[in-house]
Amino acid sequence: MSELTSRVFEQLDQSHIESIASQLGVDPAQASNAVQQALPLLMGGLARNASSPQGASALHSALERDHAGVDIGGLLGSVLGGGSGGGIGEVLGSVLGGGNADSAGSGIGGAILGHIFGGRREQAARGLGQTSGLGNQGAAQLLAMLAPLVMAALGNMTRKQGLDANGLSGILGQENNRLQQGSVGGLLSGVLDADGDGEVSMGEMLQAGAGLLGAFGKRN
Repeated sequence: MSELTSRVFEQLDQSHIESIASQLGVDPAQASNAVQQALPLLMGGLARNASSPQGASALHSALERDHAGVDIGGLLGSVLGGGSGGGIGEVLGSVLGGGNADSAGSGIGGAILGHIFGGRREQAARGLGQTSGLGNQGAAQLLAMLAPLVMAALGNMTRKQGLDANGLSGILGQENNRLQQGSVGGLLSGVLDADGDGEVSMGEMLQAGAGLLGAFGKRN
């Protein structure tokens, strides 16, 4: 993984990996390996959508408005830690991959994922499923679980570093270039080849996930 993607991965401790493994029905080592492949795939999708001025502006505005300041530790605790009966923890656990979410990752996480990859959503899950050994369903579920985490991490980074839309686009573009040169480059190229398929609206993508995440875990 490259620098930015590694920062997101570092938000996950061993207990989070073990929880992901339990939800996917695999061992922690396989879950960790799959996460390290899934995060670059999500970053690459965001970079692709933010490569145009319009997309970068929409992403920046939505991150600042709805995702900056999200308490990632609290988010992860609610999504992966099981929570105790009801409340926001149960809701997040359901929509982001635990609880009553279906195996394809329905709800907020699934909506964000669909807009990141557009018509390439199934191709992304298939590619990750093959390289990680999770299969299509497990890969789709993992991507849906991780998509809101990536959004929250980018929102916090944008605010902390005072990035404007151009700066955010530049960082994502550089990250994508580094990832393309790494061990997941083949997977990224196969899924994100810019040939006009599956072009999506960044504003639409972020609107899908803004409501719940924007209301959760804000720091004063």
